[in-house]
Amino acid sequence: MPYLKINSANIYFEEEGEGKETLVFGHSMLFNLRMFDNQVTYLKNNYRCIRFDFRGHGKSQSTLTGYDLDSLTEDITKLIKELKCEQCHFVGFSMGGMVAMRIAIKHPELIKSLILIDTSSEPEPKNKMMKNKAMVFIAKYIGLKPLANEVISLFFGPAFLKDPKKSSLRKKWKNYFIANNRTGIVRAVKGVLFRKGISDQISEIKHPTKILVGANDELTDITKAEILHASIANSSLDIIPRAGHMSPVEEPDIVNSIIKEHLMGFKP
Repeated sequence: MPYLKINSANIYFEEEGEGKETLVFGHSMLFNLRMFDNQVTYLKNNYRCIRFDFRGHGKSQSTLTGYDLDSLTEDITKLIKELKCEQCHFVGFSMGGMVAMRIAIKHPELIKSLILIDTSSEPEPKNKMMKNKAMVFIAKYIGLKPLANEVISLFFGPAFLKDPKKSSLRKKWKNYFIANNRTGIVRAVKGVLFRKGISDQISEIKHPTKILVGANDELTDITKAEILHASIANSSLDIIPRAGHMSPVEEPDIVNSIIKEHLMGFKP
């Protein structure tokens, strides 16, 4: 399996497809690179597609430290350079979008455009902190399995949760969550929960930016997407109908179409 040693962590990645343009995909907290299966399948015939598991997630190593967003930003900055995919289109979902924005601010030369999906430049809302800390406690001392149903209900919208045809898909994502290393997940969650906001910096982003948000996303809602759109000058915003927080999984055809339209603007 392909790994890169980056900042003392073995980072798992997958590379598929080929083309003059490269897409780098960064996933959300709690899950893994599989959330972009539909997008990579759709795009790999025309684009080089690189995705990875953040440290503490999926098949990447769980380390003692390095989970704050600035450290994750340096991890992925190094990954981009190691894989020679500078001037990439970065598709960042949730935590991956938080990292994407930080790369665009700190290392703008590495990015050609951004696709920010269900993400935020704000700090974690204070009114959610008590519940979040309780879930971290359970994960640390009991395990991930007791939290699986709650996590699925938070991440996915009501249309997806109620659809009997999506039963096997819901089970698959529950299993992805449970399969994580719980120590790594606890450390990763703390890195996101205690993040500093960067809303006062995102006006520095000059790259063409497509912003997507699920109409029923309760974790990073439309208001947070509107903050991004108002602050990033060269941006546009699309709201994904029916989707909750996991819009690339819940409504892949719509998300794929929007990404493709965005990328068409970069054809030579």
